[in-house]
Amino acid sequence: MTLSHREEDGARLASLLWEFGPGRRAISSAMVGGGIGPVGWVLNAQVPGGYSRMDPVEHLLEMAPPGPGVGMLTAAAVDRFTRASDGGAEAVATVGLRVPTWAAAPDGVPDPELAPVYLPGTINIVVTLPVAMTDAALVNAVMTVTEAKSQALIEEGFPCTGTASDAVCVAVREEGPRELFGGPRSTWGARIARAVHDAVRRGAHEWANRDASTTSS
Repeated sequence: MTLSHREEDGARLASLLWEFGPGRRAISSAMVGGGIGPVGWVLNAQVPGGYSRMDPVEHLLEMAPPGPGVGMLTAAAVDRFTRASDGGAEAVATVGLRVPTWAAAPDGVPDPELAPVYLPGTINIVVTLPVAMTDAALVNAVMTVTEAKSQALIEEGFPCTGTASDAVCVAVREEGPRELFGGPRSTWGARIARAVHDAVRRGAHEWANRDASTTSS
């Protein structure tokens, strides 16, 4: 994983890039490379808080390496990412929580400041594993990531399960014996859960402290 910066619209913006090469596949909810398939790279790119471009896929591909990969955007400060590992499972989170959101909200009551592309606060999570997984285990792993994220946020005092624009990617090996399970009580699911919980909780804590200092200044 490498951290880089670029200048765009007068702002200095950070990006995280994983370059795996051949032999990896991933499951993701991202705009670029969503679903399950081979992956050579993962890009988590920061955009300005008032981002309103209507071509986010093209924008991501402009910044990404060639070949199949996963690309996601966030208005969170990517260079303040948090990382945690547990037994070979590694999680990296970029946490933005300006518009915390409950998953089940009343119909017809929109969250403030949301628009189709606008990213006022996003939690992006990338998990990498040194093992292969079945498709079903990958789906289960995404559930585990989401549950661990929500647990961390609630424990840090945020009244939410996440934000409306969160994205996740779980990258695994393509070859080798495939793990059958990714739930929180399976071997690798438990490791995913602990790593994600740690990374998101620290990211949420840092966000809360940063927000408090900004408010008091």
